Amino acid sequence: MEEKSAGYKYLLTYQYSLIICDLTIEFCKVFIIGKELGRQRDQMTQAARSGKQNICEGYSFESLASYIKLLGVAKGSLKELLEDYEDYLRQHQLTLWHKDSEEMRGLRMLRVVREPFPHIPQISHIPHDPEKAANFMVMLCQRTTYLLEKQIEALKEKFVSNGGFRENLFKERLKKLNRYRSL
Repeated sequence: MEEKSAGYKYLLTYQYSLIICDLTIEFCKVFIIGKELGRQRDQMTQAARSGKQNICEGYSFESLASYIKLLGVAKGSLKELLEDYEDYLRQHQLTLWHKDSEEMRGLRMLRVVREPFPHIPQISHIPHDPEKAANFMVMLCQRTTYLLEKQIEALKEKFVSNGGFRENLFKERLKKLNRYRSL
């Protein structure tokens, strides 16, 4: 049986963020070249890594509030990365495809080869065409931030319904005190 701390690997948000991290590193190696762009490469890879790592770290917390906060950080990091990809397209006079365009619909059909996650987009490597590659990453970042928003909403509802870690510990403490007092 797998330990609880690795359960985040089954989250779709984590699976997508893992792909975003790997493909961002590849994108930067292929398209963000030159010593003068070193800072941009670092920023993009760190934003991608932060998106993934904050999902992982947040999952490990007992506190639902801390988990929600770290998912928000992950979402913010991926939105920052999304902005980098949009900047890349603009700065290279490439087209940012509309979400309903035929090109973007075609990208949504691609599959990223990552085992054991056969249900998510599959592609073996970043596309060789920079416009297609950047738009693919835009689509992945948009999809993942949307999923993170839904995950955060669900956790907030759970927090409101069930209370937080401290609140539940306090309730248990009160139960124990009441049992002790009734003796």
